[in-house]
Amino acid sequence: MTQNLYVRVDGLDEHFARAVAAGATVLEQPADQPYGDRRYGVTDPEGHHWYFAEAISSGN
Repeated sequence: MTQNLYVRVDGLDEHFARAVAAGATVLEQPADQPYGDRRYGVTDPEGHHWYFAEAISSGN
């Protein structure tokens, strides 16, 4: 691993589906995190780890 990148996106689950379809290797399935993000992780062909997240709606 050479890098860990954390990127905010909209529509995380759709983003995940596109990443998997494009051949990304999954490190973590999309999951709600206790700090208020929904996040997933993948690795690219060069070995970089990418984490994509979006804020979870608070419902307030």
